[in-house]
Amino acid sequence: MAEDRQPVLRPGDVPERVLAEGLLLRRWQAGDRDARHRAILESFDHLHAWMAWADRPPTAREHAERFGRALSWPSGHSYQFAILDEPGRTILGTAAVHDSLGGEGVEIGYWCHADHVGRGVVTRSARALTRLLLGLDHVARVEIHCDEANVRSAAVARRLGYRLDRVEDDGVTAPGESGRGMVWVKER
Repeated sequence: MAEDRQPVLRPGDVPERVLAEGLLLRRWQAGDRDARHRAILESFDHLHAWMAWADRPPTAREHAERFGRALSWPSGHSYQFAILDEPGRTILGTAAVHDSLGGEGVEIGYWCHADHVGRGVVTRSARALTRLLLGLDHVARVEIHCDEANVRSAAVARRLGYRLDRVEDDGVTAPGESGRGMVWVKER
């Protein structure tokens, strides 16, 4: 986060559990570590194209270190969720709220387990987070950032009524990227 960007969210703004149309978004718990690692490995080819952090499959030790950071609430300026089936047994993906934009805006991010792509997992999760965040009187804007070549991520933003605010050169950080970042915005 840039030093001049103050967090928008206040303690208690982001609950540890969010219901999302048959899904449960839940703060990561220590017992999720191995299941999360398996989900990343099983989805690696899918994630590698779009996620800079997925440059290679993480070892168990590397994942444990990253996962330890994800357990913090917030972790840096991010609130990280497991996306689970409603019984809470199967990891379908992850979602996060990033409070690093400054002003009155926050960003949401997500990825879906490769076995669950195309089932509305990300759309339902992003919809629930968008409603939650825009329901806060001090959040005026929610953003979704994705590469121009990531048509699935852009389709989620479009489906949820976000408008394309701008496309900017932002470099290639993953093999599927074009180097042109799209910034989708939804305002209160």
